[in-house]
Amino acid sequence: MEKVRIDKWLWSVRLFKTRSQATDACKKNKVKINDAEVKPAKEVQIGNIISIRIKNMLKTVKVKDIIGKRVSAPIAATKYQDLTPEEEYNKLKKLQSLNSEWRDRGVGRPTKKERRDIDDLKRTS
Repeated sequence: MEKVRIDKWLWSVRLFKTRSQATDACKKNKVKINDAEVKPAKEVQIGNIISIRIKNMLKTVKVKDIIGKRVSAPIAATKYQDLTPEEEYNKLKKLQSLNSEWRDRGVGRPTKKERRDIDDLKRTS
């Protein structure tokens, strides 16, 4: 395959769950090829550096191969090289840990008083 749209390639290598999510990301200027914002119809070439803003993380990949059909995860991982710095992954883990709440299994839902206490803790953090 020689020519593939950026939205289709992002979906094919499993960087997005659906092609419409990849298209929306391109339309919202969250995808760049070689530091240039692109539209969903932009064609991908081998060697391109693609930057994708996913949630609160900037993921950077280098295109190693062009594919147009969705493949399994192990095969998809061979089609690009992940150039994302380790700090981005650490930042994402930190944000996930800050947003999560933990309750022991079997204790049920929080009472109204407990929920207010939780809300107060969240506001002060």
